[in-house]
Amino acid sequence: MADSDELSLDMLFDWLERMPVPEGYKVEIVEGAIYMSPQRDTHWDITLGIVEQLRAKYPRRRLKSDVRIDFPGHLNGFASDVVLLKEGATKDSKGHWHYQDVEFVAEVLSKSTAKNDYGPKKDAYALAGVPVYLIVDPYGVGECRLFTEPKKDGTYRSGPAFKFGDPIDLTDTVVGLTLATDEFPRD
Repeated sequence: MADSDELSLDMLFDWLERMPVPEGYKVEIVEGAIYMSPQRDTHWDITLGIVEQLRAKYPRRRLKSDVRIDFPGHLNGFASDVVLLKEGATKDSKGHWHYQDVEFVAEVLSKSTAKNDYGPKKDAYALAGVPVYLIVDPYGVGECRLFTEPKKDGTYRSGPAFKFGDPIDLTDTVVGLTLATDEFPRD
Protein backbone atom coordinates (compact mmCIF):
# COMPACT_ATOMS: atom_id res chain seq x y z
CA MET A 1 0.00 0.00 0.00
CA ALA A 2 1.39 3.41 -0.89
CA ASP A 3 2.18 5.85 1.91
CA SER A 4 -0.49 8.27 0.72
CA ASP A 5 -3.13 5.51 0.94
CA GLU A 6 -2.04 4.59 4.47
CA LEU A 7 -2.21 8.22 5.52
CA SER A 8 -5.64 8.59 3.96
CA LEU A 9 -6.88 5.40 5.61
CA ASP A 10 -5.54 6.56 8.97
CA MET A 11 -7.21 9.93 8.46
CA LEU A 12 -10.55 8.27 7.67
CA PHE A 13 -10.38 6.09 10.78
CA ASP A 14 -9.31 9.09 12.88
CA TRP A 15 -12.36 10.95 11.61
CA LEU A 16 -14.61 7.96 12.33
CA GLU A 17 -13.36 7.72 15.90
CA ARG A 18 -14.58 11.28 16.47
CA MET A 19 -18.04 10.59 15.05
CA PRO A 20 -20.94 9.38 17.16
CA VAL A 21 -21.17 5.87 15.69
CA PRO A 22 -24.23 4.24 17.25
CA GLU A 23 -23.53 1.54 19.80
CA GLY A 24 -23.87 -1.92 18.33
CA TYR A 25 -22.65 -0.93 14.87
CA LYS A 26 -19.55 -2.19 13.12
CA VAL A 27 -17.64 0.27 10.92
CA GLU A 28 -15.30 -0.69 8.07
CA ILE A 29 -13.71 1.03 5.12
CA VAL A 30 -13.92 -0.97 1.91
CA GLU A 31 -12.28 0.51 -1.17
CA GLY A 32 -12.49 3.97 0.43
CA ALA A 33 -16.23 3.75 1.24
CA ILE A 34 -17.39 3.75 4.86
CA TYR A 35 -19.86 1.04 5.85
CA MET A 36 -21.77 0.77 9.09
CA SER A 37 -23.80 -2.34 9.81
CA PRO A 38 -25.76 -3.28 12.92
CA GLN A 39 -24.55 -6.23 14.95
CA ARG A 40 -27.42 -8.63 15.52
CA ASP A 41 -27.74 -11.54 17.94
CA THR A 42 -27.53 -14.06 15.10
CA HIS A 43 -24.33 -12.45 13.85
CA TRP A 44 -22.76 -12.51 17.31
CA ASP A 45 -23.84 -16.09 18.05
CA ILE A 46 -22.19 -17.36 14.85
CA THR A 47 -19.04 -15.27 15.40
CA LEU A 48 -18.74 -16.53 18.97
CA GLY A 49 -19.38 -20.10 17.83
CA ILE A 50 -16.46 -19.92 15.41
CA VAL A 51 -14.17 -18.28 18.00
CA GLU A 52 -15.03 -20.90 20.63
CA GLN A 53 -14.18 -23.72 18.23
CA LEU A 54 -10.88 -22.09 17.27
CA ARG A 55 -10.08 -21.57 20.97
CA ALA A 56 -10.04 -25.35 21.39
CA LYS A 57 -6.81 -25.31 19.37
CA TYR A 58 -5.42 -21.76 19.43
CA PRO A 59 -4.52 -19.31 22.19
CA ARG A 60 -6.70 -16.24 22.59
CA ARG A 61 -3.90 -13.87 21.50
CA ARG A 62 -4.01 -15.35 17.96
CA LEU A 63 -7.76 -14.71 17.55
CA LYS A 64 -9.23 -11.31 16.72
CA SER A 65 -12.73 -10.03 16.06
CA ASP A 66 -13.76 -6.60 14.80
CA VAL A 67 -10.16 -5.34 14.98
CA ARG A 68 -8.88 -3.09 12.21
CA ILE A 69 -6.46 -4.72 9.81
CA ASP A 70 -5.43 -2.87 6.65
CA PHE A 71 -5.48 -5.04 3.53
CA PRO A 72 -4.06 -4.51 0.03
CA GLY A 73 -6.02 -2.48 -2.46
CA HIS A 74 -7.31 1.06 -2.33
CA LEU A 75 -8.19 2.14 1.24
CA ASN A 76 -9.14 -1.23 2.75
CA GLY A 77 -9.39 -1.10 6.54
CA PHE A 78 -11.43 -4.15 7.54
CA ALA A 79 -12.80 -5.19 10.93
CA SER A 80 -13.25 -8.86 10.07
CA ASP A 81 -15.64 -10.93 12.17
CA VAL A 82 -13.06 -13.63 12.99
CA VAL A 83 -9.33 -13.62 12.25
CA LEU A 84 -6.73 -16.25 13.10
CA LEU A 85 -3.19 -14.83 13.16
CA LYS A 86 0.02 -16.78 12.63
CA GLU A 87 2.08 -17.80 15.63
CA GLY A 88 4.42 -14.93 16.46
CA ALA A 89 2.34 -12.26 14.69
CA THR A 90 3.34 -8.71 15.59
CA LYS A 91 1.84 -5.26 15.26
CA ASP A 92 3.28 -2.50 13.12
CA SER A 93 4.55 0.84 14.46
CA LYS A 94 0.97 2.19 14.48
CA GLY A 95 -0.32 -0.70 16.59
CA HIS A 96 -2.08 -2.55 13.74
CA TRP A 97 -1.74 -6.23 12.91
CA HIS A 98 -0.01 -7.09 9.63
CA TYR A 99 -2.28 -8.59 7.00
CA GLN A 100 0.60 -10.91 6.07
CA ASP A 101 0.08 -12.66 9.43
CA VAL A 102 -3.59 -13.53 8.78
CA GLU A 103 -4.16 -17.27 8.24
CA PHE A 104 -7.96 -17.45 8.37
CA VAL A 105 -10.87 -15.05 8.07
CA ALA A 106 -14.55 -15.73 8.67
CA GLU A 107 -17.16 -13.15 7.75
CA VAL A 108 -20.78 -13.46 8.87
CA LEU A 109 -22.97 -11.74 6.33
CA SER A 110 -25.08 -8.72 7.08
CA LYS A 111 -27.76 -8.00 4.50
CA SER A 112 -26.52 -4.47 3.92
CA THR A 113 -22.86 -5.40 3.30
CA ALA A 114 -23.00 -8.92 1.83
CA LYS A 115 -21.80 -7.67 -1.56
CA ASN A 116 -18.54 -6.54 0.10
CA ASP A 117 -17.86 -9.97 1.61
CA TYR A 118 -18.37 -11.72 -1.73
CA GLY A 119 -16.70 -8.95 -3.77
CA PRO A 120 -13.97 -6.48 -2.78
CA LYS A 121 -13.22 -8.04 0.61
CA LYS A 122 -12.84 -11.52 -0.89
CA ASP A 123 -10.56 -10.06 -3.56
CA ALA A 124 -8.47 -8.20 -0.96
CA TYR A 125 -8.13 -11.31 1.22
CA ALA A 126 -6.98 -13.32 -1.83
CA LEU A 127 -4.54 -10.59 -2.87
CA ALA A 128 -3.20 -10.57 0.70
CA GLY A 129 -2.63 -14.33 0.50
CA VAL A 130 -5.07 -15.26 3.29
CA PRO A 131 -5.06 -19.07 2.96
CA VAL A 132 -8.63 -19.73 4.15
CA TYR A 133 -11.67 -17.45 3.84
CA LEU A 134 -15.10 -18.54 5.08
CA ILE A 135 -18.34 -16.65 4.42
CA VAL A 136 -21.25 -17.57 6.69
CA ASP A 137 -24.71 -16.65 5.43
CA PRO A 138 -27.47 -16.95 8.07
CA TYR A 139 -30.14 -15.77 5.62
CA GLY A 140 -32.21 -17.97 3.33
CA VAL A 141 -31.11 -21.60 3.51
CA GLY A 142 -28.25 -20.93 5.95
CA GLU A 143 -24.95 -21.87 4.36
CA CYS A 144 -21.20 -21.30 4.41
CA ARG A 145 -18.94 -20.75 1.40
CA LEU A 146 -15.30 -21.76 1.65
CA PHE A 147 -12.50 -20.15 -0.36
CA THR A 148 -8.94 -21.48 -0.29
CA GLU A 149 -5.70 -21.39 -2.25
CA PRO A 150 -5.41 -17.68 -3.02
CA LYS A 151 -3.81 -16.91 -6.36
CA LYS A 152 -1.41 -14.08 -7.15
CA ASP A 153 -4.07 -12.43 -9.34
CA GLY A 154 -6.29 -11.80 -6.27
CA THR A 155 -8.73 -14.66 -6.73
CA TYR A 156 -9.44 -17.85 -4.80
CA ARG A 157 -10.14 -21.40 -5.72
CA SER A 158 -13.82 -21.54 -4.90
CA GLY A 159 -14.78 -24.35 -2.62
CA PRO A 160 -18.05 -26.04 -1.85
CA ALA A 161 -21.06 -24.58 -0.10
CA PHE A 162 -21.95 -26.16 3.26
CA LYS A 163 -25.45 -26.05 4.68
CA PHE A 164 -25.79 -25.23 8.37
CA GLY A 165 -25.48 -28.55 10.14
CA ASP A 166 -22.74 -29.84 7.81
CA PRO A 167 -19.23 -29.95 9.28
CA ILE A 168 -16.59 -27.90 7.47
CA ASP A 169 -13.41 -29.95 7.23
CA LEU A 170 -10.43 -27.59 7.44
CA THR A 171 -7.98 -30.23 8.63
CA ASP A 172 -5.99 -30.06 5.37
CA THR A 173 -5.62 -26.26 5.66
CA VAL A 174 -3.59 -24.04 7.98
CA VAL A 175 -6.60 -24.01 10.32
CA GLY A 176 -6.22 -27.73 10.99
CA LEU A 177 -9.63 -28.53 12.45
CA THR A 178 -13.26 -29.22 11.55
CA LEU A 179 -15.80 -26.47 12.23
CA ALA A 180 -19.22 -27.61 13.42
CA THR A 181 -22.09 -25.53 12.04
CA ASP A 182 -25.03 -27.36 13.62
CA GLU A 183 -25.51 -24.64 16.27
CA PHE A 184 -25.32 -21.70 13.85
CA PRO A 185 -28.63 -19.83 14.07
CA ARG A 186 -30.45 -18.54 11.01
CA ASP A 187 -31.93 -15.12 10.59
